[in-house]
Amino acid sequence: MQAMSSAPDSPPAAKREKSAPQKALEKLGLVRDIDLALHLPLRYEDETRITRLADARDGDTVQVEGVVTDSQVSLRPRRQLVVTLDDGSDTVRLRFFSFYPSHQKTLAVGQRIRARGELRGGFLGREMVHPSFKAVTPDTPLAEALTPVYPASAQLPQAYLRKAVGAALARADLSEVLPPEVVPPGLPTLREALHFLHHPSPRVSLATLEDRSHPAWLRLKFEELLAQQLSQLQAQRERARLQAPPLRAEREGLHERLLAALPFRLTEAQRRVVEEIAQDLARPQPMHRLLQGDVGSGKTVVAALAAAVAVGAGWQCALMATTEILAEQHFRKLVGWLEPLGVGVAWLTGSQKGRARREMLERVASGAASLVVGTHAVIQDQVEFARLGLAIIDEQHRFGVQQRLQLRQKLQGRGLEPHLLMMSATPIPRTLAMTYYADLDVSTIDELPPGRMPIVTKVFSDARRAEVIERIRHEVGQGRQVYWVCPLIEESEKLDLQNATETHAQLSEALSGHMVGLLHGRMPPAEKAAVMSLFSQGQMSVLVSTTVIEVGVDVPNASLMVIEHAERFGLSQLHQLRGRVGRGAVASVCVLLYTPPLSDTGKARLKAMVETNDGFEIARRDLEIRGPGEFLGARQSGAPLLRFADLQEDAPWVARARSAAQLLLERHPQAAAAHVARWLGGRSEYLKA
Repeated sequence: MQAMSSAPDSPPAAKREKSAPQKALEKLGLVRDIDLALHLPLRYEDETRITRLADARDGDTVQVEGVVTDSQVSLRPRRQLVVTLDDGSDTVRLRFFSFYPSHQKTLAVGQRIRARGELRGGFLGREMVHPSFKAVTPDTPLAEALTPVYPASAQLPQAYLRKAVGAALARADLSEVLPPEVVPPGLPTLREALHFLHHPSPRVSLATLEDRSHPAWLRLKFEELLAQQLSQLQAQRERARLQAPPLRAEREGLHERLLAALPFRLTEAQRRVVEEIAQDLARPQPMHRLLQGDVGSGKTVVAALAAAVAVGAGWQCALMATTEILAEQHFRKLVGWLEPLGVGVAWLTGSQKGRARREMLERVASGAASLVVGTHAVIQDQVEFARLGLAIIDEQHRFGVQQRLQLRQKLQGRGLEPHLLMMSATPIPRTLAMTYYADLDVSTIDELPPGRMPIVTKVFSDARRAEVIERIRHEVGQGRQVYWVCPLIEESEKLDLQNATETHAQLSEALSGHMVGLLHGRMPPAEKAAVMSLFSQGQMSVLVSTTVIEVGVDVPNASLMVIEHAERFGLSQLHQLRGRVGRGAVASVCVLLYTPPLSDTGKARLKAMVETNDGFEIARRDLEIRGPGEFLGARQSGAPLLRFADLQEDAPWVARARSAAQLLLERHPQAAAAHVARWLGGRSEYLKA
């Protein structure tokens, strides 16, 4: 009879507690074998050769081998383990400030040791501080390939990660899924490329590994860009199969009436873009278009004309902005243009409560409001549209993918999708558009309306603050208005910045007889609206504000913009803020106040602001300074950004990947699907919204 065990059943393998390194692997996204195989080294250590101490120079990183002749713990100037190693040609001290008993045992007198580190000249002779080391015998073989050093974390030792990557490389299916006709000639297979990059031969030029120009690197860049392009093109094709209401502008309809009623003429660029959008709206497939234009180029009127097409065709239009102030600016302009033409306009924000909110929701649900303007409140579940035909999203890069998808889902019950127009005053550099917005049609307003005065940008140290205040006194004395922008509204221990409240008090005292207002994100909406109204109407001379006025605010009489601690702002944000002035007939000035010392990045930003007013050049430099992840608002969705390819240097590879992606989808759809699954897994959805 089998004995019964009184011990509880051991948990199944799947439910056992994961070790710290396993959890650390998951945190880095290293879940599948292919994820580990694609986790490439940051750098390499050459453990394939031994250098004689007599031949080594100070400053070299070398691997030496010898016998320990002295090993002791010293307590001065701090506790440390000091070991003397003799390789027969010379001696070197190995110095450790952090060590364990096991280290002392390995580094005991008489032990044969192989150590690798930077050789430095010291007061008592040459030394290595915290070298890597291991005990060896005279016949211990040397490594045959360079030793990889991987991106890791404190809970993930290199030895564990090397073993995990090695095992994954052996298990992962690295068979070729791409037909030979799409792979550029001269590149190795994926398997060859990955095995080489994890264990490169010591004979390879380290420079080609570091600058990623080696053919093995080029294969990975091509594969990554191809997966990304395939994902975008698949999204584009899926969208082409969707249905949207065709919205056609009728002769002498609302669109024509709005054009006739506008108090200004459209620029040629605006006319071209309006026509592109109108053609898209007339199709039974959903428009997916990005409207980009520099600060002040007139995107709002283009949006109004697009809305007029939708409303004129009997459908509703929703316009969503990132902040209440920006949404309200749009609301005022659109009400001014469209309400006289009989269009019902609704206003929806998160701060609306009670009866006012219920009334707005009823107007939207009944169709009484043809145009709905607001913040992200527009996409909340309780907002039901009667017939949503067009959704317009301003400053689209600030909305997460999920929010954009919610807006598109408002017509799902009818088997239709609304047309989608996204607007951005941060122009997208061409390589970035080809890569991250490949499934978007892009319309660009590339000229400013006539009469816009150039803005002169000046950079001053904070020590010249008094001069700047004197300039403000002169401007307001001439009847003009001034913005003063601060980064924070209260003191922070981390950032020693003067807050908006202090600056407001200082300017109020210096400019007695002139109204100085204060605006920041924590004020109640009604208070914000009151301050903006006073400034817009010209009753307030100076507006001290945080960055809530970054976009959308239009006060033609404002001629001076002061940005305090300008070094703390991103380049595109500085350009947006500068665009709040120069909207009237008077030459305007933007003053960038900084607190020294400036970092290299800070210097590069301020230099760019002085050298150019061109939003496209600003965008190009911003991309150079920050990289694509930051430029795109860090992809709030969590979408994977490029790990291997570089948008500036590898632009020709983007074009190659794009043509290869089109070929694959047309002739080898199964290979295309397998390639996207290998590289992106379930994350390809993030790239589609």
